[in-house]
Amino acid sequence: MIKLGIAPINWSNDDLPTLGGHISFEQCIREMHEAGYQGCEVGNKFPRDPLVLQHALGPYRLAIASAWYSLFFTEEGREEETIQGFKTHLQFLKDMGATVIVVCECGHSIQGHAVSVLNHKPVFSPNQWQSLIMGLKQLAQLATSQQMTLVYHYHMGTGVQTQKEIDKLLAETSSDELSLVLDTGHAVYAGTDPLVIIQNHAKRIKHVHLKDIRAPILEMVKNDNLSFLDSVRHGVFTVPGDGMIDFKPIIEALQQHSYDGWYIVEAEQDPDKAHPLQYAILARRYLENLSLKTCRP
Repeated sequence: MIKLGIAPINWSNDDLPTLGGHISFEQCIREMHEAGYQGCEVGNKFPRDPLVLQHALGPYRLAIASAWYSLFFTEEGREEETIQGFKTHLQFLKDMGATVIVVCECGHSIQGHAVSVLNHKPVFSPNQWQSLIMGLKQLAQLATSQQMTLVYHYHMGTGVQTQKEIDKLLAETSSDELSLVLDTGHAVYAGTDPLVIIQNHAKRIKHVHLKDIRAPILEMVKNDNLSFLDSVRHGVFTVPGDGMIDFKPIIEALQQHSYDGWYIVEAEQDPDKAHPLQYAILARRYLENLSLKTCRP
């Protein structure tokens, strides 16, 4: 039996607040429960007072799996800001009972820029790589001191996007310092096979985002040089079972390596085009049909 959660970004988008801006926090968590999920990550509409959030989630028996934290170690002068914010984020997640902390280096990111996400991604200099690695080592010490695990999320439009960059990041950190989020959607978007990431780094994977890709939209991204946010608007991402990715071998590979963390269904979509509750149910049924046995709430 595994832990199956879902991300609130399926209801309202953190990077594009107009997508799902009308959907309330209460509707989001109610429908997560109605769709049969055990937990979730934290979105921008979630209260950040642990007592308030615990009280809200209680009736729906939803646990907090983790929450994203943006790093800026590669931008000069932002190290202290990044570390101090991380300490607050760490305490919040610990108070909510989470055990992993999702981080991503967003320094020089083009995620929100109107440029081709495939052709204009940042490429870190040796000094920027060194700043990132040293910063992550500092955060790892803070996380370990609180019995928490630091997990890195490679992401489109950032300096850690490709297979080569993922390999470099993990080669320059130890397994005691840094683990990995396997995000199926961002892997395929960047031209990487999720199975290769599992093959290379299975023991470092401590958190999983299950996200699908619509092949015709990805082809449009390539042909029309779309930005990341434009690709989201057009619907490049969807939930497992609605796109091009075959999740059966991915789940089997993770299970063969005894992965026992959260599986989080995630898809940045326009909720007016892809009804969040319907797609949440579609994803859960698809995954259960793959014999992914879940602890139902």
